[in-house]
Formats: sequence, structure tokens, C-alpha cells
Amino acid sequence: MTAPVQGRGDAIANVHRQFSSGEFLQTLARRVAYQTESQRGGREAELRAYLEKEMRTAFAELDFESRLVESPSGKSPFLVAEHRESDALPTVLIYGHGDVVDGMVGEWRGGLDPWKLTTIGNRVYGRGAADNKGQHSINLAALAAVRDARGGKLGFNAKFLIEMGEEIGSPDLNKVCASLRDELKADLLLASDGPRLAADRPTIFLGCRGGIRIHLDVNLREGGHHSGNWGGLLANPATILANAIASLVDSHGRMKLEALKPPRLTNQVRSMLADVDIKPLPEEPALSEDWGEEGLSAAERVYAWNTLEVLAMSSGNIDHPANAIPGHARAVLQLRFVVGTKYEGVVDAVRAHLAASGFPMVEVSATQSFIASRTDFDSPWIKWAADSIRQTTGKAPAVLPNFGGSLPNDVFSETLGMPTIWVPHSYPGCSQHAPDEHILLSVTEEALGIMAGLFWDLGETSRAGDLK
Repeated sequence: MTAPVQGRGDAIANVHRQFSSGEFLQTLARRVAYQTESQRGGREAELRAYLEKEMRTAFAELDFESRLVESPSGKSPFLVAEHRESDALPTVLIYGHGDVVDGMVGEWRGGLDPWKLTTIGNRVYGRGAADNKGQHSINLAALAAVRDARGGKLGFNAKFLIEMGEEIGSPDLNKVCASLRDELKADLLLASDGPRLAADRPTIFLGCRGGIRIHLDVNLREGGHHSGNWGGLLANPATILANAIASLVDSHGRMKLEALKPPRLTNQVRSMLADVDIKPLPEEPALSEDWGEEGLSAAERVYAWNTLEVLAMSSGNIDHPANAIPGHARAVLQLRFVVGTKYEGVVDAVRAHLAASGFPMVEVSATQSFIASRTDFDSPWIKWAADSIRQTTGKAPAVLPNFGGSLPNDVFSETLGMPTIWVPHSYPGCSQHAPDEHILLSVTEEALGIMAGLFWDLGETSRAGDLK
């Protein structure tokens, strides 16, 4: 006998019961226990087991058909799952990743085990709790709650893609999605990763900034030479490198080379960010005064502008410095850039600038490039999602053109050609990629309700109007 159909409030109540009963955290604990460190060799069996044993079972319980897709490089598999109800209904693609960064065993507070979910106060610690097992687990729990409220139906078609190589730069994601373009076709990507604007404000972001690592190397000679005998006679590569960097970015973090900057901010972007305040929590770092591009708000600097950061520098031995002029110096910089930046010419522009500025000996190269991408601001899905979140929480969500970091959003917006709506369930102080990674119980409970509301409303779109 078909179960009776309930309403939106029932779907949200269903998912809150999963939380209050402890069922959600029990499920997440089981998933965190898989040591899916993609950056560490020897974890191939764990990466595959997470999909085969954990995820395929979860999808079967939701009446999804799923299969593993091998990666072209053979590094780690993907899981594709689908639940189809009618060609007349909208189709959503949901994305998540089950791999994590190094567990950093022994570095967590109080000797916490990164592979064991531990609740202390409002925090739930565990590797992957925030990035990204906790986030795609929230979305799966919300799907189950909506399915129960609709008598075994979702009211829409759903596809789910889980990869196991996001933490190594998603090397095969674009190839796999291109090869499965027809199978993954959908009206919307609705996914969760990264942090909210703040713990107390639900957030939507439409894409991500891109990123390029710029390597600067000064190689003048082999070995070091006595600083007393040779000081003032031999060029110092560290001095040269420091001044070369200073010609690119000033002492207030402002870029000096026009080729590194994005196009002028539009009124549309400024309007979108007008109500966005960046207010760190007490345990998060305070914002630096007089830092970054002049004339921009803090939100505009991180969500609508480019930044050039020095990630690392090296010359000589900092722990045991010798009284010698080093022969080598190197630095790694990173340009984070927004849509519209002419990123293809950045390396050549830096190289030409340094040569013209008296630093032809600085070798310039680049690695680890991510593309900037975002959904068109006129997409009706943006208002749809914001209205749904407001109805569930009573709060107006922050709508960001992109978040500050990088994600493989371009695979979905460009390769698959669909609008992308990201609803993150973490917060800036979650310590992802570090010891003590955690989620907040308060944010998790709210996020479960948000996603149940969104999925319920997606099932109403065929009646509420065409958003395709």
C-alpha cells in the first residue's frame, strides 16, 4: 500500500528527527571511519570501499540505481547514482566527494582520533566531517526525509555523482563528466562544499574563483659562499627574490601588475554583496587593517576581486643558518582570480614584467591551475533557492557570486552546461585541511532542514512554474 503524502513541514520534521535521534551522526561516524586519504598512497582499497560498501548501500535504500565508473588514469573510481520518476519532472544533479586530506594523526587536540567522530559541546570532530562527507551526508539525509514525506517519491528526478579525487585536484572529473554528458544531463547542479559566509547565516554561492600557482626561482650558483669574504661581491638570490616579489605585490597586499587584476567590478556584483558582512568568530583570525585592494569592502575583496599571496619562500636553512650567501632562492605564489580575468596570459605577463624591472634571472613557471566559473546572475534558480532557504529558516541567505576558494565548478557549468547552486553546510572556522576538522551541531541541524526544504520545493516546480 502506498504511504500517504505529507507536506513540506513534514519533510523538514522528518530530517530533524534523524538528527535528534542520533541517527544522522551514527551514519556520519561510519563514513568518517573510512580512511579515504587520496593524497596518501596505499589507500586505494579504502577509496573504493567507501563507494562500494557505504555509498551504494545508501543509494539503494533511496531507490537509486548506482554503478562505479573507473577513472581514465586508474587513480580512483567515481560513483554515479540515479533515481528517475518521470521525463516531465525536473532533474537535479548532486555532487560530493568522499576523499579527504591527510588525517594528521597525533596532531589533534587532546589526542582525538581523526577517524572517530567525537562530539564536544557544539563541535563534532572527525576527518571529512566538514569536507565533504558531512556535507553530502546531509544532502542524502534530506533526500530520504522528502521521499518519506512524499510516500516513497521525490517529486523530481535525481542524479548523484561522488568522486574520490577532489583533494588531489579532481584530475579525472572533467574527462569522466564529458564522457557521461548524456547520462549526467540535468536542469540544475545543487551541491554542497566549502564554508558558509558565517556560522549563523545560510549561504548560496554560484561558482568559484580560479587559482594559479606561480613559481619563482633564482638559481645563481652552486652552494653557499662565506658572507664575510664574499658579501658585497656576490648577488644574493634571496634579496633578488624578495625585491622581485615586491614589484608584484606591495606591503599592503595590493597587486601592482595590471595583468593580475580582474575587470572592474560591476554594479550588479556590488549590489549582490552589499549586505554581506565578514565578521570572524572569536576563535577565527581577526581581519587585518589596511590590507588588500583600496576602495573595496571586505566581501568584495574575497568574493569579487583577485589576490596574489605568497604561499612559501625558501633560501638557505632557516633553522640552522650558515654565515654564507646562498646560491638559490625560490618562492611559490598563488593568484586567486574571478571570472573575467585573462588568466591564460598571467605567467607570460609576470615573466615580462620581471625582466623589464631588472629581474631577468628570476625563472617563472606555473602549476595547479583552476578555472574560475559561476552561474549567470539572471538564472531563475538563484531566486528559487534563496526563497526556499528564507522560507525554511526565516533568514535571508547570503548570495555570493562565487566563494573565495576553488572547486571544479567549471566541469558542471561549462562541460555539462548547467546552472550551479552551491549550498555549503560548513563555516569558515571548521579547520578543514588541518587538525581538529569539525562541523557545528547548530549548523548541521539547520542545514538538514534547508536541504529538505529545497528538495521538497524542487518537487513543486512542475506546479509552481518552469525554471528549466
